[in-house]
Amino acid sequence: MARIAGSKCRESFSELFNFYAPRLKSYMLRLGANDIEAEDLAQDVMVTVWRKAEQYDRNLASVSTWIFRVARNRRIDRLRRVTRPELDAEEPMLRPPEIEKPEDTINRVQIEQTVREELAKLPPDQLQLLQAAFYDGLSHSEIAEAYNLPLGTVKSRIRRAFDRLRGVLDEDNADA
Repeated sequence: MARIAGSKCRESFSELFNFYAPRLKSYMLRLGANDIEAEDLAQDVMVTVWRKAEQYDRNLASVSTWIFRVARNRRIDRLRRVTRPELDAEEPMLRPPEIEKPEDTINRVQIEQTVREELAKLPPDQLQLLQAAFYDGLSHSEIAEAYNLPLGTVKSRIRRAFDRLRGVLDEDNADA
């Protein structure tokens, strides 16, 4: 290792490679890598040993401990890359939402205000069922059971409430 670190001795590296590469491949296979991946990781580790030989300190670890630690870390890095796929910068879900235009904001606020006003005008039986459906997230069947009403009654009351709201919103859009 000292000759590799000091003068990039190819003969020393060749000896090191011949000794450790098969052992690294075997180690990677035991860690769960397939044959091709184990070979690739062993090669990658040995290239790292060549490039970073000067980082080896004999006072901290033996050569084999240092090389196998590099191998273990490289395997972990590969596994992380596989479990955390690369993100596509063009993915629409990763883009920030577009800034709403002022006129759209005003229109949305006006529609929300109209809906609130019209909800307040609904008969209590329709409003109660609408709230159960949209605020409580209940299905029509669950509402019928909770309020002890026939399913058809629940559906017709919700439909009438929608028709009323739709009519008012359509009028507002026609005026605009």
